[in-house]
Order: sequence, then C-alpha cells, then structure tokens
Amino acid sequence: MPPQAYFVVSAVFHYLGPAFAVLLFARVDALGVAWLRIASAAAIFAAWRRPWRTWKRLGRHTRRLVVTWGMTLAVMNCCFYIAIDRLPLGTVAAIEFVPVIAVAAVAARTVRNAVALTLAVVGVYLLTDVRLVAEPLGVAFAVANAALFAVYIVIGHRIANSDQVRGIDGLAAAMVIAAAVALPIGIWDAAPAFTSLVSVAAGVGVGVTSSVIPYLTDQLAMARLPRSTYALMVSLLPATATVIGIVVLAQIPNLVEAAGVALVVAGVAAHKASAGR
Repeated sequence: MPPQAYFVVSAVFHYLGPAFAVLLFARVDALGVAWLRIASAAAIFAAWRRPWRTWKRLGRHTRRLVVTWGMTLAVMNCCFYIAIDRLPLGTVAAIEFVPVIAVAAVAARTVRNAVALTLAVVGVYLLTDVRLVAEPLGVAFAVANAALFAVYIVIGHRIANSDQVRGIDGLAAAMVIAAAVALPIGIWDAAPAFTSLVSVAAGVGVGVTSSVIPYLTDQLAMARLPRSTYALMVSLLPATATVIGIVVLAQIPNLVEAAGVALVVAGVAAHKASAGR
C-alpha cells in the first residue's frame, strides 16, 4: 500500500471514534470516556504486542522517549475529550492543526510548499470559529490538546524511525504507560460505565476506533513519510472532522467554514514532498 493510504485510514478514524465518544457522553462523563478509550486500547496492544518484552531491550534514551510519548497520549486524550464535550468537532480539529503547521513549516523550503502552507493556514483560520466568549474552557483545553498533538507527531516520528524499537511495539508500550497515567484522572468518571455492559462495550469500541486503528496506521504512515509531508497531510483532519461532524453529530458548518475546508484541502494538494525522501 502507498503510505498515503495508511494516512487516509488514520484520518477517517481519528475523528470517527471521537464522534462515537460524543454520543457516549450521555452515559459517561468526558474524562471517563477518555480513560475507557485509553485503557481498552492499552489492553489490546498489550495482548497483541506484549510490550514488556520490548521494554527490556530498550536503551535509557529510548525508554525516556516512550515514557514521554505515553504521558503525552494520556494528557492529550483527556484534553481532547474535554474540548469536544464543549466545542464542535470541526472547531477542535482546526485548533488542533495550528501547531502542526509549524512542524511542517520547519521543512518547507520551496515556494510551492510555502504556498501550500499559506493556503492551509488561511483555511484553518476560517474553520476556527472558536467562540472564546461562550466556551473559554473548551478553547483552553483545545489549545492544550493542539500543543500535545504536535508533540505526539514529533515523538511518533522518532519512534517510527528508531533503530531500537519497531514503531508498533513502541506505541504499545506508550499506550500501556498512558493508561497508567490516565488512571487517577479518569477512573472515577469511568465508574458508572461498569454498571452497564452496553457502556463498557461502547467504551471499548471507542478505544478501537479512536486509538488502535488510527495510531497503528499513523505509525505505518510515519515510517514511510517524511515529517514535513505527514504534518501537512494532517491539515486534512479539520476537513475530515467537519464531514464526520455532519454525518454522525449533525454539526452543520456555515459557508465560511466550508470555504476553510476547501482551502485546507487545496493546501494539501499543492504540497510536494522533498525528492530526497
């Protein structure tokens, strides 16, 4: 498969799972759903990859990298779920993208890539109807999630291209660490879910669609794409989130937001990866 195909799968599930999570908020609080997502994904990765075997052969630097990645995943997911509990999915996705464009800008040294980045930035600006007055807390958590998402991409690329650990095995170890870090944050909010088999099953489903599938395909894409290419392709995510918000949550964008989606997609289409990679 071409590496872009892995990214498309990741892009779809990156927000399809959270859209299902929004529907689950009626039964379980946001932080509880976040912990169910992380814990179920950690259980699946632990049973599949047995990350403790990988951990034994890692050097000190790589261990620190995996631990940092796990902590990032835990806090990022908690911030993200608090944000989408208060803001439309497409708005959170647009805010999430802003630091990512900075990652892409580091390697964008051609006129064509500069134009692509400009289009994407303008598109994100139009998409970001942040409603600071109505939901300042939601915006604050969306910004925190955005910063952590950029860290996730940078560390994810280092793990995906590491000589000491396969990207999927590093992800499995990081996800187990994330579950431990998120335990005191979300376990009490997750407790009501354990009284209903349907809620537990829904939480596991959110974990599979939100963390297992997108993070796995992320690693497959990151191992095959340079960071600048991946980071700019991430600009598709606000468009993906907008479409999923329409279909699953009936969050209809206005004309300005639709124009933002078009500009973001145009930026991705205009981008060209460096020939050396």
